[in-house]
Formats: sequence, structure tokens, C-alpha cells
Amino acid sequence: MKRNILITGGAGFIGSHVVRLMVNKYPEYRIVNLDKLTYAGNLANLKDIEEQSNYCFVRADICDYEAMQEVFRKYDIDGVIHLAAESHVDRSIKDPFTFAKTNVLGTLSLLQAAKEYWNGNYDGKRFYHISTDEVYGALELTKPKGDPNGNECGGGPYGDLFFTEQTKYNPHSPYSASKASSDHFVRAFHDTYGLPTIVTNCSNNYGPYQFPEKLIPLFINNIRHGKPLPVYGKGENVRDWLYVVDHARAIDLIFHEGRIAETYNIGGFNEWKNIDLIRVIIRTVDRLLGNAPGTSEKLITYVTDRAGHDLRYAIDSTKLKNELGWEPSLQFEEGIEKTVRWYLDNQEWLDNVTSGEYEKYYEKMYGSR
Repeated sequence: MKRNILITGGAGFIGSHVVRLMVNKYPEYRIVNLDKLTYAGNLANLKDIEEQSNYCFVRADICDYEAMQEVFRKYDIDGVIHLAAESHVDRSIKDPFTFAKTNVLGTLSLLQAAKEYWNGNYDGKRFYHISTDEVYGALELTKPKGDPNGNECGGGPYGDLFFTEQTKYNPHSPYSASKASSDHFVRAFHDTYGLPTIVTNCSNNYGPYQFPEKLIPLFINNIRHGKPLPVYGKGENVRDWLYVVDHARAIDLIFHEGRIAETYNIGGFNEWKNIDLIRVIIRTVDRLLGNAPGTSEKLITYVTDRAGHDLRYAIDSTKLKNELGWEPSLQFEEGIEKTVRWYLDNQEWLDNVTSGEYEKYYEKMYGSR
């Protein structure tokens, strides 16, 4: 079946993995990668597929409604996988306006463009919006009463409660507030206009091609250079971690088989305290660099906690498992090993991103960002 799929934010971290998977898995599809190429967008993430006949790239801003209309018309778009977003919490605290504009108004622009172009002919159409578990707020950090492995009984290593698809929204940062608002707009377009929408909320992703402002690639890079490893507060905050390739697999499955107007949570039952995660990273990087065990422990530096720092996130993916059969494929230690090896094997990519050298390519091709 021939399809024309628009993937927004496809030059970013998660988006590039989704684009790669879709281009390689569905040669009969045309995959349109739309990205504004902000600091976090990098076409070097897709060098391996950029010459594929079923792939094309469009540089555009999702907030530009006329540009979105033109993309739908030019490429006869019949499916949208919407990943484009500002996503770094620290940046949202410093600049909430940019997050509101991109995440809320940009999503609204896409929704309206889809509604107008499809014009009520929704057969076979899909608008799939990727969101975050941060919209749910925070969970308590408590001693679990149930299964310590956090499986069927609902207990986890740091508490008995998980975010489910029925959890009420309670965002605490400008980033999560902007994503919560965009989620509501997506659902409102289904309820008001019948637009065939799906929403997913996922836990923290990690893996290759992540911009090194995020914890795992930042710490790998800092260890390489002997720089401090800044830990918020006491490092007690808990996050659920998901390998990005597993997330891309889930997105592919949900886009094709998920039920319209449904929400699916995507997580790995894989909770880690930040400080414990950091020590795993240290041990892995030191070992792969040939350092003596514990060499980089001295780089840990405790810093003032982030404003509104949620204590614990934990996702319950039972619905996704039961309905569509999805489960994570990697255990965390295996995923971390693969991730650290990738960054150490791709130091040129990492150095080009951290130095800003990669931006010169875009200035030459498209002008200044």
C-alpha cells in the first residue's frame, strides 16, 4: 500500500530513529521528514538513508501554517507522526515562550492543516502525536508493597504507583505544561472534528544521536574530557528509561495498529535513581576507555536542585502490551552498553555537535538558523 507519511522533528533524536525505521521497513511509502533544524536537529543523524528513493527532507517551521498547508498539498500527506517539539526542561524554565509557541501553536498548526486538507475524508488517515510522561506530574517515592520487580501487581522498586492512561494531568514545568496543552488540542480535534488522532506518552529515552545536553550523552562526554558531572540535589530523583530504538518500534506499531482516539503509555518498567544511573554510566565509560574502576567517580558534583524537579516518573505500559503485544527488547544494562559504545565509536559526531561545527553545514545549505 502506497502511503505518504509526514514525520515532524525527524532530524532530532527520537525522530531520526523513527524516520530510519520507516524508510527502511516500508520502501513502498514516501517518508517526508520535516524539521526546522533548530540546535537539536541534525541531518547527520540520517546520513545512512538520505539517498533512499522513498525519503525526502523539508526544512520548515511547524508554526508556519501556510507552509504546513503546502506540505500537505505537495506531498498528498495521509499520515502524520508528530515529534517536533522543544523538549529540554532546563531551557523551558529559562524561555517558556518558545516552548508554548512550538509545542502548542505548532501542534495546532499541524492539526488545522490536516483537518483542512483531509476535509472530512478520514478513511485511512492518522494523526499520531508523541508526548511525554511529564504531563502527569510526579509520583511519590515510597517503599513498594508489591512485587519488587514491578510487574503485574503494579508495584515498582520505588513505589506502588505508575502513570496509566487514566492518570490526571498535573504538569509542573513550562515544558510539561506546553506538552499537556498540545495533548489536549489533539484530543479536542478528534472530539470536535472527528480527526483520527492517537496520543502516546513515553518515558525518558536514551540511545544514539541524542543531543548532549541530556543526562546520558552529557555525562559520557564529560567523562571523556574529565569534566564535572553535575547532579541535581542528592541525585534521588527517579526516572523510567526506554531505549530509543524500542520507542521507535512502538511508534511504528501504534501508528499502524493502534486504535483511533486512544492513548497509549510507552515505558520499560525500568526505574533508576539518577545517582545510581550515573554510577552505571561511570563504570561503563571507565571500563570501555580502559580507566581503572572508579576513576571518574571524583567527577560527581552535586548542584542546586532544578526548580520544580519532579521526584519520580514511572510508566505502566500494560495496555500497549496487552493490546498490541509490544515490550522493550533490551535490559537497561545492555542498552547502556550499546549507547556508551556508540558515543565512544562516534566521537567525531559528538565533537561536531558539542562544538557547534555541525551547524556550518546548515548555514551553507540553508542560510543561518
